[in-house]
Amino acid sequence: MRGILALGMITLLAACEVTTAPPPAQTRPVVATQPASPPVSQEVASRNFSVVVRSVEPVAERECRRRAPDLNCDFKIVVDPNPKLPANAFQTLDKSGRPIIGFTQKLIAEARNRDELAFVMGHETAHHIERHLVRQQQSAVGGAILGGILASTLGLDANIGQDIGGNLGARVFSKENELEADALGTVITKRAGYNPVRGAQFFTRIPDPGDRFLGTHPPNAARIETVRRVNAQL
Repeated sequence: MRGILALGMITLLAACEVTTAPPPAQTRPVVATQPASPPVSQEVASRNFSVVVRSVEPVAERECRRRAPDLNCDFKIVVDPNPKLPANAFQTLDKSGRPIIGFTQKLIAEARNRDELAFVMGHETAHHIERHLVRQQQSAVGGAILGGILASTLGLDANIGQDIGGNLGARVFSKENELEADALGTVITKRAGYNPVRGAQFFTRIPDPGDRFLGTHPPNAARIETVRRVNAQL
């Protein structure tokens, strides 16, 4: 069962990868709603990140305390020291339950402006506020139990059934979680003084996952529409 819990953790940590590889030929790219910003230098990217951390972190913590006062809302923002990792951001917890928001160096370098960095940070802090990690772990454990029971009933290897069930269980709420984090991330981004619609333009530079069955991410167009809709209500 320890392995199943680890599987749930790995699934969420990988859930917010924002690689900027060209979209596959068979997918339809999302049309940008604003002119694309040019790439920035390493010095500018580093300065942008520092400014965004100072402005977004306290807003996210206030929103966390308001919406989920029972949670640990003392966010810790970290940068992975490995420069070879792909563009990625994630939310996890340390051993004490403190929420960790992690960025790879490549994501920081590839963000075109502070709005994009602010939106990614708002999105990741929203995962914690909305309790998505706990939800995904519970779903993975439930799927593993059902998978093991079903496999045993059919005379199959229960461990294999647990692995398959846990993997499927961890994906049940993935798309819903991402859209919820986009919505709350929009609120956090705007309250921190940034433009979430402009920030969400990084969706136009990443592969579109489409609307795949049991996929971990919703279509990029759905995510941009969520940001637009929430932003218009603020």
